[in-house]
Amino acid sequence: MDVPFWVWATTIATLLAVICFDFYLIVRNPREPSMRESSIWVSIYVSLAIAFGIGLSFFAGGDQSLDFFTGWIVEYSLSVDNLFVFILILGSFAVPAEHRQRVLLVGIALALIFRGIFIAVGAAAVNAFAWVFFIFGGILLWTAWQLIVSHDDGDEEYKEPAVVSYVRRVMPTTDRYHGAKLTVRLDGKRFATPLLIVMIAVGMTDILFALDSIPAIFGITQEPYLVFTANAFALMGLRQLYFLIGGLLNKLVYLSKGLAIILAFIGVKLVLHAMHTSLHWPVPEIDTLTSLGVIIGVLTVTTVLSLMKARRDEREAAAAAPAADRPGDYPAEVADMDSDTPPGGTSNRFSRDDEAEPSERR
Repeated sequence: MDVPFWVWATTIATLLAVICFDFYLIVRNPREPSMRESSIWVSIYVSLAIAFGIGLSFFAGGDQSLDFFTGWIVEYSLSVDNLFVFILILGSFAVPAEHRQRVLLVGIALALIFRGIFIAVGAAAVNAFAWVFFIFGGILLWTAWQLIVSHDDGDEEYKEPAVVSYVRRVMPTTDRYHGAKLTVRLDGKRFATPLLIVMIAVGMTDILFALDSIPAIFGITQEPYLVFTANAFALMGLRQLYFLIGGLLNKLVYLSKGLAIILAFIGVKLVLHAMHTSLHWPVPEIDTLTSLGVIIGVLTVTTVLSLMKARRDEREAAAAAPAADRPGDYPAEVADMDSDTPPGGTSNRFSRDDEAEPSERR
């Protein structure tokens, strides 16, 4: 796929314009968006990605369009898993609600920059050395294993990146936020605010995620333009997605297992591709359409199973709750008191409520 320079320039300029517009809206009205507003923006970004993929089918062919959609779905699903960590980070730093959008947007902008660098390096390596696919495949298989092991251990504690620890060492930090300021001068000395630290934490964390997601999409397509645009569309709606499904993420208990299966599948696909192109072994290769079917199927099954388990757990929790916690039921001691009340009499426990003054009832 031969992408002219002006197409690259237009794409990057459009992304910069979107980020600047988002930042303008956040600075102008710093607040936490409503569910309705977040759902509208997520729908817009998803619609733009779909429109872009359909446009590719007209200008670049159906195969390129299929590669984009498959890569975009992979990156989007991995980005959803990233939200788990973002929730931990923002909660660990106790970020005020009005600053969360700013933190996420700066982190996403940093991620786009560094992912662009990773994509350029990865594309050059893939074109120069076919055996690089062995490395990419190994990374994905290792990541899949780590996903399973880490979630099985129940390790959901946020661990501060080394870069953040280094910043804390070289620059003193304050214990409280100072509005939207990244640094503040106190007693003649410059301090970093928690807002700066959490922005670095989110950005560095997403860079670490890129070490997994970039090899994953190279397992779908080796075209740098498709890899970059799929990443861009997956990241651009991530901020709104955080506010839209933040509460739902705890219910997607099997999402990590599904992502582990997807990463392992793509890892095997990359290893087979490396055997075919580098070693020239007559091994079967997995086409993009099959990959798309497997990815959508795994995501669908894990989502449905997660929601079914969440609903089952809620029913079990409601059934196991004490009688006093269930509406319409009275505690056992209340029932005992009622049973001791003479026929036609009135229980003292409820008579006090009946005799309460109107002001107390209100």
